Amino acid sequence: MVFLSTMHAMNIRDFDLNLLHVFSAVYTARSVSRAAQTLGLSQPAVSHALTRLRLALRDPLFTRCSGGVAPTSRADQFARSVDAALRQLDVALSETQRFDAAHSQRRFVVHMSDIGADEFLPPLMAAIGREAPGVRLEAVQMAAEAVAPALEDRRLDLAIGYLTTLAGTESLSILQERYVVLLRAGHPLAARLRDRSVLERLEFVLVDSHTEPARVLHLLGLQARIRLTLPHFMVAPAILAATDLAVILPRRPALRFAATHGLQVVEVDLGLPPFTVAMYWTWRAAQDAGHRWLRAHVAAMRLFALPEAGQTQAPPPPQPPRPRRPRAASASAAATARTRRQSAR
Repeated sequence: MVFLSTMHAMNIRDFDLNLLHVFSAVYTARSVSRAAQTLGLSQPAVSHALTRLRLALRDPLFTRCSGGVAPTSRADQFARSVDAALRQLDVALSETQRFDAAHSQRRFVVHMSDIGADEFLPPLMAAIGREAPGVRLEAVQMAAEAVAPALEDRRLDLAIGYLTTLAGTESLSILQERYVVLLRAGHPLAARLRDRSVLERLEFVLVDSHTEPARVLHLLGLQARIRLTLPHFMVAPAILAATDLAVILPRRPALRFAATHGLQVVEVDLGLPPFTVAMYWTWRAAQDAGHRWLRAHVAAMRLFALPEAGQTQAPPPPQPPRPRRPRAASASAAATARTRRQSAR
């Protein structure tokens, strides 16, 4: 292993393993200042640690370049071994942890959108309240490009959503979704919306925290039909109920909004395939006992029943079963009855 051979000439017992964390942060960020922010250290402290490591390894490790620093070839080789060593240390330390849900005061931070919070938080908080009354959950909505760094440096414990740009994370699919059109019940164009061309006659609400509906409107050339832009979905139902505006959003929240605000869900061919809502986390948290407990509760929500495929509004109340008509006697049974009557005469 390169790491062990590199340390062969020195007494490894005297080596400060914190230097490896500093090296990994600088190598990943390609910047001493950005690495300092990630580690929560001052820039001089990171520079001092790098100096110690350079002296120990007898290599400059990084050279100045435009926008930060660039690793030497020795640093590139060393980085692979450092990453593997830190992973093993993290797993070894995490495996010794125990999580006592009933007495824990732990705080978890989870990224989700507003409609994701509406979907997942009620059952999740009910489960947490039963098992872990002292555990706190903080739901945040971050920009898509900020989620991966936040998971990596543990500012986020989990991310839940349709996050196509995340790479290098662990994940678990929770449910399948697709986009639909939501508008008020009795909207004059609702009956004709099976034809995609009718979309050109609608006026839309756009929620700019969700990129796919904006992409659909762009692909269909309907940007000029956007009349209102909102940061979140939760205020949209009341606006739709009072106007002839429409919104494109995932089907499950659309059905909930339809049931509570007198709206109608119409499934139109928008040119978008179904998509997967998943839970994401970093490998650094994989063996954390408390993290495993939280992931298990989120994973349990995969069992929730999906709405019926053809359902476009809130489900109607169950109807009492119709009384079954007695079946007509078969031809052979009728013939037998006639024979018996004739014999009795």
